[in-house]
Amino acid sequence: MLFSLLYFLIHRLLGVGGRRADEKDIELLVLRHQVKVLQRQVSRPRLNRLDRVLFAAASTRLPRSSWSSFVVRPETLLRWHRELVRRKWAYRRMGRPGRPPIDPNVRDLVVRLGRENPRWGYQRIRGELLKLGIRISATTVRTILLRHGLDPAPRRGGPTWTEFLRSQASGILATDFFTVETIGLKTLYVLFFIELSTRRVHLAGVTEHPDSAWVTQQARNLAIEERLSGVRFLLRDRDAKYSGPFDAVLRAEGVRVIRTPIRAPRANAFAERFVGTVRQECLDHVLIYGRRHLERVLQAYVAHYLHERPHRGLSLAVPACDRTPQVRRATQTPVERRDVLGGLIHEYRRAA
Repeated sequence: MLFSLLYFLIHRLLGVGGRRADEKDIELLVLRHQVKVLQRQVSRPRLNRLDRVLFAAASTRLPRSSWSSFVVRPETLLRWHRELVRRKWAYRRMGRPGRPPIDPNVRDLVVRLGRENPRWGYQRIRGELLKLGIRISATTVRTILLRHGLDPAPRRGGPTWTEFLRSQASGILATDFFTVETIGLKTLYVLFFIELSTRRVHLAGVTEHPDSAWVTQQARNLAIEERLSGVRFLLRDRDAKYSGPFDAVLRAEGVRVIRTPIRAPRANAFAERFVGTVRQECLDHVLIYGRRHLERVLQAYVAHYLHERPHRGLSLAVPACDRTPQVRRATQTPVERRDVLGGLIHEYRRAA
């Protein structure tokens, strides 16, 4: 009954003034009501680009009071219109604006030069790049270095301990003893010297009684053979075998003797490393009969150590550079094997 009365009233209102309303007005009323129904059901309608263009263009032809018929807010219509104006005046771009990006290889090279040379400034790095045919501004060098956490010179990080010790290794000689037990349980003492920069090992001698006279004579032999030329420092531990005459011989040759702290084998790490290497690769696998046998074994191993064994501390090079390695692309050349110490150690070379 109530819905029938409501229907009757609406039907009469559509014919106010004694005449029926135009069909267009009724159609507009129906469409507006449908829009309100859709707004109650959909909180945020999805519109494509064409819908936005149509609503934005229509909003310019209607007064502001009539914008309530749109399904979007007036702020949204104004934003769409601003985007249309921006697209109208936007020129077609041929590529990315501004300067071309820096080549990644050039950027990596700048970072490499900055890290390997902490005392070089921006202009110095720029000049080095110009020598290599790379034109780049000092400002760009500065930007690249700062982006990678490298401060300006000379406040850029100083050399590491490895770099510092490697630069100081030239002219430093280290010495140490190690013992070998023979098959008859006799203890033999081996004295050796090693150059820190080149890893060259000088086998001084083998004895059962390393007294002061014998050790001093080995220092004299080292000086007579001119193996102390260019040596500025000798690094040794505080063993009682190194007596005063031993140090006097070295000081006479202009070598300063530096003693390591007490019970600090790491202070003489290069010598300790050689002792561990010769034991692991040779002496732990050989039975020693006597002094002469030990001398022959050590001479053979030291020759292998100097001329054939790659060293990690030398970038896998050998201490003695008498034979320059030749890189060959062809692999047809056979590889020959040479046995050392009865096949305990193998050496490989390409056939001539």
